[in-house]
Amino acid sequence: MALPAPQGRRSSAFIRLLRHGFTQPSAAGLLLDAPELAPVRDDSVLLEALGATADPDLALLGLVRLVEAQDPDDQQELLSTVVAAKPLRDRLLGVLGASEALGDHLARHPHDWRSLVTYESADLHPGTPEFEESLAEGIWGERGADRPRADALRAAYRRCLLGIAARDVCGTTDVAETAAELADLATATVRAALEISREEQPGDAAVCRLSVIGMGKCGGRELNYVSDVDVIFVAEPKEGVEEAEALRSATRIAARMMRVCSDITAEGTIWPVDANLRPEGRNGPLVRTLSSHLAYYQRWAKTWEFQALLKARPMAGDPELGRAYVEGLSPMVWQAAERDNFVADVRQMRRRVVENIPADRVDRELKLGPGGLRDVEFAVQLLQLVHGRSDATLRSATTLEALGALAAGGYVGRQDAAALDAAYRFLRTLEHRIQLYRMRRTHLMPENDADLRRLARSLGMRTEAVDTLRREWKWHAREVRRIHEKLFYRPLLDAVAHLDPGETRLSAKAAGHRLEALGYADPVAALRHLEALASGVTRKAAIQRTLLPVLLSWFADSADPDAGLLNFRKVSDALGKTPWYLRLLRDEGAAAENLARVLSAGRLAPDLLLRAPEAVALLGAPDGLRPRGRAALEQEVLAAVGRADGAEAAVAAARGVRRRELFRTAAADLIGAYGTEGSPAEKDHGSAIDVVGSAVSDLTAATLAGALRAAVREQWGDTLPTRFTVIGVGRFGGHELSYGSDADVLFVHEPREGADEQEAAKAARAVADEMRRLLQLPSADPPLPIDADLRPEGRSGPLVRTLASYAAYYRRWSLVWEAQALLRAEPVAGDAGLGQRFLDLIDPLRYPVEGLGEDAIREIRRLKARMESERLPRGADPTTHTKLGRGGLSDVEWTVQLLQMRHGWCVPGLRTTRTREALAAAHAAGLVGTEEAQTLDEAWVLAARVRNAVMLVRGRPGDTFPVDGRELAAVGRYLGYEEGHVGEMLDDYRRITRRARGVVEELFYEG
Repeated sequence: MALPAPQGRRSSAFIRLLRHGFTQPSAAGLLLDAPELAPVRDDSVLLEALGATADPDLALLGLVRLVEAQDPDDQQELLSTVVAAKPLRDRLLGVLGASEALGDHLARHPHDWRSLVTYESADLHPGTPEFEESLAEGIWGERGADRPRADALRAAYRRCLLGIAARDVCGTTDVAETAAELADLATATVRAALEISREEQPGDAAVCRLSVIGMGKCGGRELNYVSDVDVIFVAEPKEGVEEAEALRSATRIAARMMRVCSDITAEGTIWPVDANLRPEGRNGPLVRTLSSHLAYYQRWAKTWEFQALLKARPMAGDPELGRAYVEGLSPMVWQAAERDNFVADVRQMRRRVVENIPADRVDRELKLGPGGLRDVEFAVQLLQLVHGRSDATLRSATTLEALGALAAGGYVGRQDAAALDAAYRFLRTLEHRIQLYRMRRTHLMPENDADLRRLARSLGMRTEAVDTLRREWKWHAREVRRIHEKLFYRPLLDAVAHLDPGETRLSAKAAGHRLEALGYADPVAALRHLEALASGVTRKAAIQRTLLPVLLSWFADSADPDAGLLNFRKVSDALGKTPWYLRLLRDEGAAAENLARVLSAGRLAPDLLLRAPEAVALLGAPDGLRPRGRAALEQEVLAAVGRADGAEAAVAAARGVRRRELFRTAAADLIGAYGTEGSPAEKDHGSAIDVVGSAVSDLTAATLAGALRAAVREQWGDTLPTRFTVIGVGRFGGHELSYGSDADVLFVHEPREGADEQEAAKAARAVADEMRRLLQLPSADPPLPIDADLRPEGRSGPLVRTLASYAAYYRRWSLVWEAQALLRAEPVAGDAGLGQRFLDLIDPLRYPVEGLGEDAIREIRRLKARMESERLPRGADPTTHTKLGRGGLSDVEWTVQLLQMRHGWCVPGLRTTRTREALAAAHAAGLVGTEEAQTLDEAWVLAARVRNAVMLVRGRPGDTFPVDGRELAAVGRYLGYEEGHVGEMLDDYRRITRRARGVVEELFYEG
């Protein structure tokens, strides 16, 4: 906290200090009054120089401490040099104002300030022979002669670090040069530590050749101020020495070398040397021979290990052995992209990094968080590994150099590369300055304003420094994340779109590699689609050049990117010249994303859309993905039927409405617009399946109403000689239809007063037959099969009966399974009064007074057991069959239906056609426990969602998971499982349905 302003004659000095950036002017005034600073107290040059530092208070305190630590004869020399020599003054005060740790070092080693004078010579920068000679002099020469080697190394390291930090904070070097100098200093330090180890163990040094391979940021010459130095050790026996003996000696030398760097001594520590990137990590031997390394990477290495080897370089020890190591492994690195699941592995590694960040740190992480340094590094490395196979210019170990090469080769757009370069430099500079303050390893942005102010000033920010820093940081992080998301896509478009039709283009192969890296199975075909879509100077091509980079990323996020791109080309070919389509693509971001998701998620929705591409407009309308109610659908269908000429045209119009609405429902389901936002664990899958079931059922009912109107009007005009109604049964009556369901119905008629019964029956049969014919005519629209097999006597009985005939049959012949089937009976089309009378007729059957007798219960159980043993398809896995398998739809529905028939007469809530509503009512009535009800509901919802997913993905119905890997992955994505988690999906399904089967055994067979 700043001290209160003094009064009187010192107030002007107080204000002057404030203006120069001091936050504690009273304390600064006292320091300036120190007798050691008397020669320069009134020197305005010094005050200006202090005010230019990141933290003037810290710089002044460090200067006073340094002066106090000098011998009396040396104080005057220091102060005179500081005042007279501007380069030295800026370097010294710059370091003191940015680094408390280096100020402490200078206080302990007060003569090291002179190194800032000599460091101006380029010959003494890290990486030069002169520099290593200077470092060696500090360890073995006069300076290091009277102290332990490890202490001498630490002191020499800090002295060299002073020069690097001085050039950094003064802007003499940029962040890339600073990182390279830090890596070169680490290299020299490791070489010195290795020499110390050999000196201490001459016997071991005599029998082995040892090379130290730099990895990570040190290998890439982009090291931080404080970072582990990642290494790998490789050794070979000298001539005449057994391999085992040589490896033991090399291991002792390597272990000692690591301790020389990382042990804490009177001079502190340098940094840990980390050898965990070696084969088998910390569980593997510290040192291996070259042949052992090669054998491991050929047989056992994982994708991340090849990614790590991108930065491998020899840094110490035997240079010939180091070169042999890199040359031997390099071909494997550039073949890594050909490994199975390569892209998925790299993506999963990045996801794991983000997922493992503690929640309270994710917004402060400069390195690991979204929009952080790792986003840049992972994206660049993935592009390198994919394209570096055929383009050796990309094989740089340094991130910014590799990024520049990617831009120069056309793999990354120039603007994106420039933005990414600027963001990376900014974030690395932040990271450097944060670490430099106390020489601590951290990648977190500070939280208190004092630290943020010092950090901002170190970057040259003076006005509203803290707020400016925060804005700059967030802006760069957003840029990094944005470009990270689309980095693969924009350069591919540029390469394709700017090609002349007849130009020979070597980069086409590289473009194919890029598509392959995104997960496209046929990059050559995908490249053709891109050329067709984006080439040319038309308005259509211009808009698609803008959209395709984003669309490609959305396609790549699906299980079948190739299908998404192909379907987009088809839709674009059909609609590309339509003005509203172009506006939709250009102006409606949600519509473009929705379209990409729908086109790449499976076959059903794209097939529906491609039969009438204008339905894409639904994806951009405000309410375009909301399901329409039965009344509105029926009104539209009947109006279309009324305008048509002839029954076939009328039903074609009705089927067209059905196709469009089926697309609306499928698209909304895929996009998650039915209340399924959030993570998979947060999604309300029950609500989603209810909405889909109701929407498809309402649509089917409206289509049947249209077909009925068309069939009647064609032959009888407006009045049929008999009242006619259609009763939905099964999942149709239960509002639980899936995308691939038939329409299970019963046809009921009742002759009008005065009508001939035979004529009425003939007319009713003709109407039912005509409805079935019209709804299955070959057409571009999907058919709607009508299944009437649940009628009395099944297929052997008449297709249509009078209400009286139904009453007579049910009174005399009805079996218990038929009463059970009537539990989900509901009028769906035709004469509403007749439909209600039918319900009045069947209620006593399906909800018998006093419930079912024991004989009826036994019969239902027998039928269920028989169905399980006889109806499951041969070869089907009973643990994954959604309809008839263990804990599947049939298990849950029969259990609920038995409860309805036993207790529906006295529990009104059970008198519903909907399975989930009946289960909830049974739970509310105490007939099913809470846990049991939840278990049954979860299994039923999951099985229903799997059936829907199979239809959406394959375009045809199915009751089992697909065998094809890509289709199975697409089902997993629909169910909320990330790429590579198909096994987890199947395990979850088996676990959930197994638990449900246990409840069924208890409630259905034993209850």
